[in-house]
Amino acid sequence: MCGRYVSTRSPQELTKLFDVAEWRPEETLEQSWNVAPTDPVYAVLERARKGAEEDTPVRRELRTLRWGLVPSWAKDPKIGSRMINARVETVHEKSAYRTAFARRRCLLPADGFYEWERLKDEKTGKVRKQPYFIHPADGEVMALAGLYEYWRNPEVKDGDDPAAWLLTCTIITTEATDAAGRVHPRMPLALTPDHYEAWLDPHHDDTEHLRDLLTQPAEGRLAARPVSTAVNNTRSNGPQLLEAV
Repeated sequence: MCGRYVSTRSPQELTKLFDVAEWRPEETLEQSWNVAPTDPVYAVLERARKGAEEDTPVRRELRTLRWGLVPSWAKDPKIGSRMINARVETVHEKSAYRTAFARRRCLLPADGFYEWERLKDEKTGKVRKQPYFIHPADGEVMALAGLYEYWRNPEVKDGDDPAAWLLTCTIITTEATDAAGRVHPRMPLALTPDHYEAWLDPHHDDTEHLRDLLTQPAEGRLAARPVSTAVNNTRSNGPQLLEAV
C-alpha cells in the first residue's frame, strides 16, 4: 500500500511541470514531508467547465482534493479513510472505483513515498517496522496514478454551494519493483510523461487501453534509504524526516 508520501513542490512549479492551464491560489497548500490519509493534496486533472457542451475542450487543472476516496453512493464520508489505495489488478472492476476509473482519473505529484520494512531482532524475537523513503534516483517529481470522485453532502441543500461537494482521491498501487521491492511488496504506480495526456483525458474510456498505461516502473529508477521512525507520527513534519539513519 501507499500510506504516506512527500509533496513539497510549489503550485507554480507543478503548473509548469504538468502544463496546467488553471489553478486556484486560494487552494495553495503548505509543503509536506509527511502527507497522510485524509490530508488535502494536489491533483492534476482534466475536465470541462460546468454546463459545457459534450464536445467542449477540457482544461487541465491543479486542484486540491482530500486523500481517501469517497464513492458517490457512500452514506458517510468517513469511508474515505479506508480507501486511500486502489489495486491496479482490480481497480476497473470494484464498485467503489469503476466509474472513476472510466471518467475521473488524475495525477498526484510526489517527491517520493514511505514504506515500512518488517525487521526481526534475532536476540529478542521482537519485530519492528523500519521506515524507508523511496524516491526517483534522478530527483524528478513522481506522477502517481490516481482517481478522484465527487460526493454530495445531503446536509447542504444548495447544490451550487461549494460546501455541498467533497472532492476526494485515491492512489493506484501495483507490485513493487526496484528498490521499493526490497522493502515492501506493494508500491504506488507512477506514470511517465508520455502517458499523461491519455490518462487524464476524461473522454478516453477504453478500459483495456487505460490499463495498458499502468505499467510497472523501469528497473533502476528508484532509490531507497532508511529514515527516522519520527515519520510514524502523522504530526511529525519537516525536511529532517528525509535524513538517512
